[in-house]
Amino acid sequence: VQLVESGGGLVQAGGSLRLSCVASGVTFSSRTMAWFRQAPGKEREFVAASAWSDGSTLYADSVKDRFAISRDDAHNTVYLQMNMLKPEETAVYYCAAKVGYYMRSWYSYPYWGQGTQVTVSS
Repeated sequence: VQLVESGGGLVQAGGSLRLSCVASGVTFSSRTMAWFRQAPGKEREFVAASAWSDGSTLYADSVKDRFAISRDDAHNTVYLQMNMLKPEETAVYYCAAKVGYYMRSWYSYPYWGQGTQVTVSS
């Protein structure tokens, strides 16, 4: 299983970025896909998830109404649209996958990408 993220970069506060994660070696359509982030010196934090079974989504309270997760099962890709970014959201953003329904805990996900850096300047 390989997950490859892209789309990170430097953006000013209030700006937007869209992250992408392409999966290979896995039946993408039967996997819950999620995004996490980790800032230096902090624990990995749940951001959003998309369940394969019913298309439902789950968000961390801190990003609700600003971020949107979506998936294209035909292209084995999951996206994270991030709007109104804040400096405190500077982190490495990771894509993760698991069988079964979504969970907020990072240790529930066995498959991870290498991460993509998002830096939000003030």
